[in-house]
Amino acid sequence: MIYITGDTHGDQVRFIENNLGDSSWTENDFLIICGDFGYIFRNSPLENEFLDYLETKPYTICFCDGNHENFPAIFSYPEEIWHSGRIHRIRKNVIHLMRGQVFEIEGKKIFTMGGAYSLDRGSRIPGCSYWDEELPSDEEFREAAENLKKHDFNVDCIITHTAPRKLIKKMGFYPICYETQLTDFHFQDAQLTGFLEWIMQTANYRHWYFGHFHLDDEIDSKHTAVLFKVHRLDG
Repeated sequence: MIYITGDTHGDQVRFIENNLGDSSWTENDFLIICGDFGYIFRNSPLENEFLDYLETKPYTICFCDGNHENFPAIFSYPEEIWHSGRIHRIRKNVIHLMRGQVFEIEGKKIFTMGGAYSLDRGSRIPGCSYWDEELPSDEEFREAAENLKKHDFNVDCIITHTAPRKLIKKMGFYPICYETQLTDFHFQDAQLTGFLEWIMQTANYRHWYFGHFHLDDEIDSKHTAVLFKVHRLDG
């Protein structure tokens, strides 16, 4: 069975005290986190100890990247093909789902596209608490479009960190693309949310889950913002 939840931000309580992941889950179960995994941020001994703890879980923990990630640290892990898509193998059962991939898990096609713009950049340090890789590269956009095309733009589920522009507005947030003073990175965020808007209009999918906005909300029958809730992917 496949389960989906939102940003964990390196919060160990989510897995320990709150028992993220039911005790009945087995090696046949998958938990997908919609970005801002956060357990590989300082690349410290304590983080590595917690990753070792996660490795004791019987189920598989997967995450697409958010914007609050240490990308050089994540990219240092071995890359391989897993369930038809590219990943970084963090631990035997802890997996980074790379951008623009279509994974085939439990008979379902799942498209992933991580990344987002850090609105709190002003309080962060480049290369220390935020990284430019938080936004997709042109090559990642191309690979995403090519992989969707290979599957005739038909997938069962879409997992992203941020959301398409239309959904951002529907939730009552103000898309960056409408700000008056725009930097190059603002334009890159607009490129990402615009790209997701294009996917929303072009692809056929049953459901789309995303994190980033720190709320649990059913936006409509096909789109869900996730933070703490755990959703089961049915159908």
